[in-house]
Amino acid sequence: MKNHKFMWLMSILLVLSAFLAACGDKKEEQGAADPAKEEDKPATEETAKALPQVLNLIETAEIPSIDSSLSEDAVGFNVLNNIMEGLYRLDADSLPTPGMADGEPEISEDGLTYTFKLRDAQWSNGTPVTAHDFVYAWQRAIDPATGSPYGPFLMAGMIKNATEIGAGTAEVADLGVTATDDKTLVVELERPVAYFLSLMSFGTFLPLNEEFVTAQGDKYASTSDTMIYNGPFSLTAWDGTGNWKYVKNEKYWDAATVQLEEINVDVVKETSTAVQLYEQGKKDRVTLSAEYAMQYADDPNIINELETAVFYFKLNQERNGKATPLANADIRKAIARAFNKEELAEAVLANGSVAANYLVASNFTYDENGKDFRDYSGEHTSYNVEEAQEYWAKGLAALGVDKLEIEILGGDTENAKKQQEWFKSELERNLPGLTIKLKEVPFAVRLELDDTSDFDIQSAGWGPDFQDPISFIELFVTTSPQNKMNYSNPAYDALVESTKTTLANDPVARFEAFAQAEKILLDEDTAIVPTYQRGRMVLMNPNVQGLATHPFGGDYSYKWTYIAEEAK
Repeated sequence: MKNHKFMWLMSILLVLSAFLAACGDKKEEQGAADPAKEEDKPATEETAKALPQVLNLIETAEIPSIDSSLSEDAVGFNVLNNIMEGLYRLDADSLPTPGMADGEPEISEDGLTYTFKLRDAQWSNGTPVTAHDFVYAWQRAIDPATGSPYGPFLMAGMIKNATEIGAGTAEVADLGVTATDDKTLVVELERPVAYFLSLMSFGTFLPLNEEFVTAQGDKYASTSDTMIYNGPFSLTAWDGTGNWKYVKNEKYWDAATVQLEEINVDVVKETSTAVQLYEQGKKDRVTLSAEYAMQYADDPNIINELETAVFYFKLNQERNGKATPLANADIRKAIARAFNKEELAEAVLANGSVAANYLVASNFTYDENGKDFRDYSGEHTSYNVEEAQEYWAKGLAALGVDKLEIEILGGDTENAKKQQEWFKSELERNLPGLTIKLKEVPFAVRLELDDTSDFDIQSAGWGPDFQDPISFIELFVTTSPQNKMNYSNPAYDALVESTKTTLANDPVARFEAFAQAEKILLDEDTAIVPTYQRGRMVLMNPNVQGLATHPFGGDYSYKWTYIAEEAK
């Protein structure tokens, strides 16, 4: 796995310097990659392509949604990252680089106004991509009638009037984003945002062509035929369920860089089937479960990747209008201490994942001196059966019962089922009188149940959207659309808010505030229970070159991928 630490840190510091200085050559200040730089150019005759430029991949879940206003999951955002393009995209080194933006924006001295010029670009149907497409998409995402899970979450308190629109005291048209002409987009912020350009690569901020979306109505993005695309690839052969295919988008402004002609994606939930397809040469990449990770540990084509996704239990305190047993803090604290995370990571997952006694991922974000956020916050609640049973006894006594049945909502893949069976065994063994009921459903169903808070415990995970601790910490403020577990703590909310206002330009103080918030969430309230930071052991065809993996946003970019005769 590449070490992006220095590059990420420099990117953030250089972006922040633009807010504070607001002068000089913005391109040099931001440290963003040049779209025309040498490594972004098409492969030369020496590296390209004696083999057909076709990539065959596996996904473990169907696409829940690829409407950029509504998408909220890893699968959907990964697809969007390859078929669409925003003002910026993450380059092969995960640095924000201009996409639809024609170079760096002009930034006002106070860091509150960004003026973007757009490059000449087209949608896949030949319609020009304009600044109006961004205005429409962002207004659509903030409009309460749309029900976007990310629009209000990301824009409120950041883009001018977004909070007021959500509260119903301002009109959607008042959002601080304006097209002064077809090629000029002006964005007004409520506060300086150090990670703003990184955020501009995120799926919610992608453009949408209003005429096309309106013509499709409720059918928009329901199949590959009811969308148009402005990214490196177009989606085809997707009927709204099951498998899909990407084909090179010849209308893409940088189509000359794109080497792959076709990418075939099949949904395969069983690792045994996936490995068999890889061994047969029918698939080029497969993520291994624990059993196969051990079997293939010494294979020369193994790739080890520690991701920035952290997994945890969401402990819902109210379900269907009634308090759950998890409304009792002692019950929550007992569950948090009653299973061995190291055993989970090393024996059950066995794929490079690590035990997580934290929410904000390790090796993810750093202060101006290169200090990992984890060094600010440290470890939190960990495995301790004796303490777990003490809390459990107190919780049962307070509830006036001697036994409880609690449901765990989780996935239906082979790996998910294995983990959930292990959780059930550990928790029932260490907490006398507890019965765990497992509810294993497809990912799209789990999203629906999460949306209505119809669960007791949910096995969930989060991959950050941009490189800042707030991408994790803000998930559990009272008003977050990602909360959905009836948790609220005004002190927690105030700390998070301070990182956007009084502490916005003090990186060290911001990190200290985030650390205090994490302690409240995990130790004092035990609102969630972290389980592990995900690692991957992947078998990949050595002929596959240039696959870019990202620590936030869409997981992969295929723009620079090609099939070589031999591994380089």
